[in-house]
Formats: sequence, structure tokens, C-alpha cells
Amino acid sequence: MDIAIKQLSEWLKSNQITEVECLVSDLTGIPRGKISPTNKFLDEKGMRLPESVLLQTVTGDYVEDDTYYELLDEADIDMVCRPDENAVYPVPWAIEPTAMVFHDTFDKQGNPIELSPRNILKKVLKLYADKGWQPIVAPEMEFYLTKRSSDPDFPLEVPIGRSGRPETGRQSFSIEAANEFDPLFEDMYDWCELQGLDLDTLIHEEGPAQMEINFRHGDPLQLADQILVFKRTMREAALKHDVAATFMAKPITDEPGSAMHLHQSIVDIATGQNIFAAEDGGMSELFLNHIGGLQKYIPAMLPLFAPNVNSFRRFLPDTSAPVNVEWGEENRTVGLRVPDSSPQNRRVENRLAGADCNPYLAIAASLLCGYIGMVEGLKPSAPVKGRGYERRSLRLPLTLEAALERMEDNKTVKKYLGEKFVTGFVAVKRAEQENFKRVISSWEREFLQFSV
Repeated sequence: MDIAIKQLSEWLKSNQITEVECLVSDLTGIPRGKISPTNKFLDEKGMRLPESVLLQTVTGDYVEDDTYYELLDEADIDMVCRPDENAVYPVPWAIEPTAMVFHDTFDKQGNPIELSPRNILKKVLKLYADKGWQPIVAPEMEFYLTKRSSDPDFPLEVPIGRSGRPETGRQSFSIEAANEFDPLFEDMYDWCELQGLDLDTLIHEEGPAQMEINFRHGDPLQLADQILVFKRTMREAALKHDVAATFMAKPITDEPGSAMHLHQSIVDIATGQNIFAAEDGGMSELFLNHIGGLQKYIPAMLPLFAPNVNSFRRFLPDTSAPVNVEWGEENRTVGLRVPDSSPQNRRVENRLAGADCNPYLAIAASLLCGYIGMVEGLKPSAPVKGRGYERRSLRLPLTLEAALERMEDNKTVKKYLGEKFVTGFVAVKRAEQENFKRVISSWEREFLQFSV
């Protein structure tokens, strides 16, 4: 700990940082914490936060009292938050020289907090490390740029680009359509470079002003941190240019949803070889087992990939989103795609996660499903050739309520993620669901007000 603080102190001072944003991720993926003067941050060697932060809903509410006191101390005690010296990022848009520092959370006895998303991912990574394996991931983040809007009752609108006109029609992979927002993306790339984010390609996706940013492959924990940083950075760059950026899974009616596609592979730590490749260059048995695990357990962990009511609006056939956990080579109509690659780069692309997911939990769940498949020797179904939308044997739960029930009832999920985490996560999502049910939608007013 003292070595970490010393490294942090040297970095903060060399960059003349005067304020530190001390952050942890809640279950929804919202960064929560405190802003501290640098000297106070170094003196305290981190921060303390109420444990209850981890049971907040997206609306800022908490779960019902019975579950709350089942999971947390009735006195609403603090957890100890220790900074990770490898998770420090400058805040280029701040007025004062500022850095954000991600923290790990512990109880007073030094045990990792079971409800912490970052700890859940570290728990899964330890399972791999104990086998001598190192997971490698490469996320692809989709999002929309929209006009700024102060009234959530109105649908989101396509923003005005440099030409003075909004996009019309589908502009998949259009360079000129992406160039409409060049000044915004120049700022975004400059800021991300200052932060050391491992960004790769910018792509214009199908929807109007829908974009995708690809991350280079790397360490799952570092990339989960970077996704949270990127979301903040993208939103700030958009606001600077008088538009908005949203990572909702399905923000616009009749337009494609936004995903967080996740490429994953595994390297043998001792040899550096990709264990997904057999000696002859073909698919290894472990690779097929990994896919088998994804197929069997993704439906049981679906709320970690699709955590919101809006998430399930994305799962529609023929909308560039999967509706099952079928797999196939070079097939974008299934949930699990195996891209064409060399043996050393063999990987599977999990296309299920929405852009609205908590990256720690989605990455943890995706890797865990594959891990269980490998240790249990699970066999995948036959690969799909052609369209996979009509395949119904491996369909997903259709609603958040159904997905939460399946997750809550699965003993294997509780075994690996912990009963306390599953109980807390499900309780938070049910509280959000109840909050959602209180709101009357425009569809109900339009079609039911004078018709029933």
C-alpha cells in the first residue's frame, strides 16, 4: 500500500494535480465517490464511502429495507476504499488540474466487498490465474450522438453536423458521415490520448449519428476501467460541441441498438500461446468448451449483459442484435461470432452485451461463462451457417423480470459470483423495474387513452 501511495504521489506531483476524483463503480456502472484536494487524498491514502453506495439504483433510490439490512450493516457503516495506482487518469476538461483514481473496496478486516463490481471482475480473473491462464479482451463500444434535450418526454433527435443538416437514411461505415463531427472526435481522441486509453478504430454504425469505438485487446480489468473513463470523456466532448452522447441500449425508436461487443481469448501464461488454437491450427477442445459455457450460462447471467428495461428493446431480429446464444464462424446474426483469424488470434466475439451494461460485470460474466464451460467440459451446439435469427432452441429470456428470476434461481451463478452479490444485484434491478412501472409511457397515452 505504501509503495502504491508513493507511486501515486510522484505521478500526481509531476503532473501538478491539485484535485483527485476518488471513484468506485456502483452496480449500474455509475462512478461514485468524492473529490479531494491532492494533499488530503495522499494523507488519507484513499477514502471511505458508505457501503450503501453499492445498493443504489440508477434513480438514486435504494432497495427495500428487508433486503438492505440483509446485505448491509444496519448502522450504514463505511467501507475502506484503497486507490489502485494502475488506474489513474487525468481529467482534461476540468478547470483545475484533476485526476480520477479508481479504488478497490474492503471491509474493516481487509476483505474485498462482495457487492463491488470491480472486485467481482478480479474474482473471476483469479479463477483464470489459478489455472495458469490470462484472458485477453477487446471491447467495441457503440453509442449515439443526439441533439441536446432537456425534456425526456420528447424522443431523441439526430444532431446537426458540420454541413448544417442532420443525417438521413443508413450511413453504415460512411467516412463522410463520421467526418460531420470531426471537431468533436478530434477533442475526444486528444483527451483519450492524454488519458492513455487504448483506442483503435472509429466507425460510423448503422443508425443516424451512431458511432463505434474499438479498443485494442488487453487486460480485462484495465479495459473495464478505461470504458468507464471513455464514457465520461465521450459525454464531455459531446457537450463541448453542443450535442449529447448516449450509451443507452435502444435510444431511438426503429433504429438499431447500441452494443458492447466483447472479443475474448485466453493465453497460457507459461508459454504465451493462445489456448483456443490446437496444434494443427484448428479450434482447440478448450475453445469449443468455452463456447459451450457461453451458450449454457449467458441466459442465466443475462442481466449482467442487459441490466435495464431498455436493454431488452435491443434484442429484435434483423436489427443487428442477437436474439439467441447460437454461434457461428463469421456470422453476425448469432450471439457468439467466431471471426476469421490466425490461430494465435483465435477468439470469440460475445455480441450480447449492451452499451448500457456495467463493463466490470459484463466482462466478468462473459469470461466466467467461458471458464465454467472449460472446467466442466461443456460441448457447444453445431455452428450456424446462414441466418441465425430464427433459431429458437437457445433463445434468451424476453424480459428483465424473467432474466432476473433465472439468474436468482441458478445455483452455479451463486456459487461463482457469491450469493450476496446475486441477491444485491437482483434487488437493485427489481427496485429499478418497480420505479419504471410507475411511469406512464407516450405509447399508452396514444393508443389507450381514448380506445379502451
